[in-house]
Amino acid sequence: MWPYHPDLLARPVPRYTSYPTAAEFTDAVTSDDMARSLDTIADDTPVSLYLHIPYCQAICWYCGCNTGAANRTSRLTAYLDRLEEEIALVATRLGGRGRICRIAFGGGSPNAIAPAAFERLADRVRTAFACDDAVISVEIDPRGFTRDWAAALARAGVSRASLGVQTLDPALQAAIGRVQPVDDIRRAVTLMREAGVGSINVDLMYGLPGQSEDALAATIEASLAMAPDRFAIFGYAHVPHLVPRQRRIDATALPDARARFRQAALAHWLVTSAGYRAVGFDHFALPGDALAQAAASGTLRRNFQGFTEDRAEVLIGLGASAISQFPGALLQNEKNTGRYHMAIGAGRFATARGIRRTAEDRRRGRAIEALLAGGRADLAGIPGLATIRDRLAPFVAEGLATWTGDTLSIVDHALPYARVIAATFDAYRGDEGRRFSSAV
Repeated sequence: MWPYHPDLLARPVPRYTSYPTAAEFTDAVTSDDMARSLDTIADDTPVSLYLHIPYCQAICWYCGCNTGAANRTSRLTAYLDRLEEEIALVATRLGGRGRICRIAFGGGSPNAIAPAAFERLADRVRTAFACDDAVISVEIDPRGFTRDWAAALARAGVSRASLGVQTLDPALQAAIGRVQPVDDIRRAVTLMREAGVGSINVDLMYGLPGQSEDALAATIEASLAMAPDRFAIFGYAHVPHLVPRQRRIDATALPDARARFRQAALAHWLVTSAGYRAVGFDHFALPGDALAQAAASGTLRRNFQGFTEDRAEVLIGLGASAISQFPGALLQNEKNTGRYHMAIGAGRFATARGIRRTAEDRRRGRAIEALLAGGRADLAGIPGLATIRDRLAPFVAEGLATWTGDTLSIVDHALPYARVIAATFDAYRGDEGRRFSSAV
């Protein structure tokens, strides 16, 4: 289905959930940058909120998220108290400006906290920002999902949820440190449907240690039987130099580049054959789902949560390590929860790293997003276009991309090459590929 050109996929590249990417963040920004960015928000500016819960009941070896063990109730309580203080701090600075359209809870695992604590947090957000009609989504670990949690989602008005599944193969689960019986996942889906969650996403992975095409197909077919509304199917990124817990994974058992490519193609074929629409290069949704409709209408976006129908230009991140996105800046909170506590406790924003975006950054970022979300990008006015054309010549020669004037388009069978092609627009990329994951 997809042509394989290993030389064109050899360079590791970012996932481009932002531009510039987090690899360009420095400590040259401060809490004043956050204050100034919040001050630019007008009364009617659409705004999304992301709340980070950096705790899990069990830590998976593959995971690169900022998370720790939820093994002490006092730790969780103290963190949630601080998070409520940050909510109040941001809401006070906004003074009623901005229109909160979406609220996302992620982690870690939001259901590492008690259901009542989640309800309280959701209520604090809605009250502080006066946003009773916002769309609410939450990430869920099926291993800790209970009927009480389902009831909490219903009372909080959660309409979208994402389940971390990764694989249903018991041997592969053991190899990545995430053992979860398939019955637990089925039960979580059933409970969420009963709670009124209208759109359920399932996260799966390929490129796992010892994973075969048969094992991947079995997981996908069993997942399809649960009838989720969306899938996100990612290639495992093995970067133990950045994520020390990944050292527990047997790198010698990882599929090679050609095997990863075949697994990605297999996943795409199986899911689209079952009636799901491909959204970008690693998301899939049923035709009636809002994500598929955004892809069909040309309004699909890409942000820190991946491909999304959320069109807000402003995303405010709350909690340790959360990233905020403004037209003029990308700002990340302290990753260390201790330093996060100290900053918020002192009454200041916890901004620790980030980057101020130039007009050129924004122009290149729009082009990268347009290519990844819609398959075409107008590159007129981007500095160094002649050099970009030279970099893209091999892709054009192989029939993966075409030019119409200064507009670049990629063909349907070029999906696996989308991020590598987008990287040619990236003014920050050198030869430091070791910092990133495989292109597929």
